[in-house]
Amino acid sequence: MERNLEEIFQAKIDKEEKIEPKDWMPDAYRKTLIRQISQHAHSEIVGMLPEGNWITRAPTLRRKVALMAKVQDEAGHGLYLYSAAETLGIDRDTMFDQLHTGKAKYSSIFNYPTLSWADIGSIGWLVDGAAIMNQVPLCRCSYGPYARAMVRVCKEESFHQRQGFEILLNLSKGSKEQKEMLQESVNRWWWPAMMMFGPGDADSPNSQQSMKWKIKRFTNDELRQKFVDVCYEQAKVLNVTLPDPDIKWNEERGHYDFGEINWDEFWNVVKGNGPCNKERLEARNKAWDEGAWVRDAAMAHAEKRANRKNKKVA
Repeated sequence: MERNLEEIFQAKIDKEEKIEPKDWMPDAYRKTLIRQISQHAHSEIVGMLPEGNWITRAPTLRRKVALMAKVQDEAGHGLYLYSAAETLGIDRDTMFDQLHTGKAKYSSIFNYPTLSWADIGSIGWLVDGAAIMNQVPLCRCSYGPYARAMVRVCKEESFHQRQGFEILLNLSKGSKEQKEMLQESVNRWWWPAMMMFGPGDADSPNSQQSMKWKIKRFTNDELRQKFVDVCYEQAKVLNVTLPDPDIKWNEERGHYDFGEINWDEFWNVVKGNGPCNKERLEARNKAWDEGAWVRDAAMAHAEKRANRKNKKVA
């Protein structure tokens, strides 16, 4: 019986039909989605921290408003994704607890500090650019609620990427100091952005199953290659040098070759030893604890309204 259900499930996926919350699904499929979607949601929420740090220090009112709007968008993305994960049977409090205790991971990129205004541009261009490469295929994910949530997320991330590129483009046309700040920032963010796609295909044992289930549409290395090809051309417009002396066009492959990623650094950050891992978790726990009264008040208000409605019905 179980085998027949799995065959029907896979046949539905193969026909590009969406799996919905009430459909039968293998436990492994459910667990994979819960892990991926919740980590994606955590990344959006933690990702607010390095940029929120620069809202009051943005150089103009226009930049302040735009950055504030972007950080607000990220909060919304987290909401969409937590809601999508809840359709799989996990509750939000459990996901928050997993984040705050360090049990659940989030994107390693957010454990790096934002040291200059140029970093806000680099995050938009490189970090959001890498996110778009990862996330656009998720709009065709086999799980319906996740795919639908990603449509709006990707539209907004595209705006974020353009916003970051514009910041860097303005710096590239500025003073000598601004150009140096731009180059220094790109030097620091390039390799962490390359790591965002996850380990190489040979070291990513779950990728093939996710590809079969059409949760993923491309492998980590395929997405990373697309990112390099796009960014190299965009870097020319910014008149900035990517910090990889091994980047060169490979006529035979039709792609840019690039240097070796420092995977020791990647795994060190994933394990909690990055520049800002401790700081990020402390900030999230502090916000959670200090916001308890708001959650309690909201629940009390909702209960009060429900009681009033019930009395009117009676």
